[in-house]
Amino acid sequence: MDINEHKLNFQGLVGIIQKVHIDLSTNARKAVNISLTLRNWLIGCYISEYKLSRADRAKYGEQLLAELAKKLQDTSNCNRRQLYRYLRFYRFYPQIVGSLPPQFEKHLPQNLEDRKVGTVSPQLHPSGDMLLQHLSYSHIDQLVDIDDETKRLFYEVESIRSNWSVRELKRQIGSLYYERSGLSLNKNKLSSLVDSAAEQTDYKLAIRDPYVFEFLGLKPKEVMSENHLEDQLLGKIQEFLLEMGHGFCFESRQKRILIGTEHFFVDLVFYHRVLKCHILVELKLAKFNHENIGQLNTYVSWFEKNMMTKGDNPPIGILLCTDKNHTLAEYALAGMDNQLFVSKYMLQLPKKGDMERFIEDKIKEIGP
Repeated sequence: MDINEHKLNFQGLVGIIQKVHIDLSTNARKAVNISLTLRNWLIGCYISEYKLSRADRAKYGEQLLAELAKKLQDTSNCNRRQLYRYLRFYRFYPQIVGSLPPQFEKHLPQNLEDRKVGTVSPQLHPSGDMLLQHLSYSHIDQLVDIDDETKRLFYEVESIRSNWSVRELKRQIGSLYYERSGLSLNKNKLSSLVDSAAEQTDYKLAIRDPYVFEFLGLKPKEVMSENHLEDQLLGKIQEFLLEMGHGFCFESRQKRILIGTEHFFVDLVFYHRVLKCHILVELKLAKFNHENIGQLNTYVSWFEKNMMTKGDNPPIGILLCTDKNHTLAEYALAGMDNQLFVSKYMLQLPKKGDMERFIEDKIKEIGP
């Protein structure tokens, strides 16, 4: 809509304000993600240059990243694992150098643009600008796990072409899309089938990417209004379930899900390797009410519809409600009407009484 085309009526005014808001908000979110991606590439660049040229590099040897991580504890997402991934990012994507803003030039080593990394013809690679505009660092973080350059390029191109979300990229890598495409007699048909079911990037969610949280100096609890006691309790519950030895494998904390047009956050998400299902844990620092269990049932139903894969059993939820004097544990078993199945679940899960006593003890330890 062009404001100069004709005199605005009221509905036109509403529409153009909404369009300006959407366009500029999207630009801001992209700018934050691009800055994060460039930061991580430059960190990889500096590490690579140090390993190549610095006189004291032999002093650290194989412990370089571990020692560096210790010194960067207060710098977001600079643990040893991430530093290693930034180094791979730099080595796998040399074309980023051509997309750096002018203000970064003084930080670059000399003759950096002349160095060649990789074996696939540069003409086949998306440009640095294209990568920055279409892939978030969370996409890149998935791609740097792929050692085969041609395979990595395949997923780069497909992610950009189809505007895949990070979750869709993970799903396609996990489904061996590259290998299936190589074996397929009709690659175009397979591509069309994948495109028809693919989840696309929603730039509204980009700013809530965990990497962006850290980059901006935010913690999830600051954004989601967790209080101090709840945060500490969730950590204790996580440890408790993992130490029980009943097959709990930690997956996520404050897992963001989109239901309709609203975002929700599941406190803890585990995958149970014996039951082969997701287990969702919700903690409420209040007395039990039916709204709480209804909310957890909604989360369980959402996981059943959106996260179950072949071989998985339906997810279940554990609701923990507590006030100063009492704790109540309830299980959400949405969609399960087979009593034998439910009984099997109950044998593997912690007993309600054990959970209640554990949390009450921890509340006393932590204090108000």
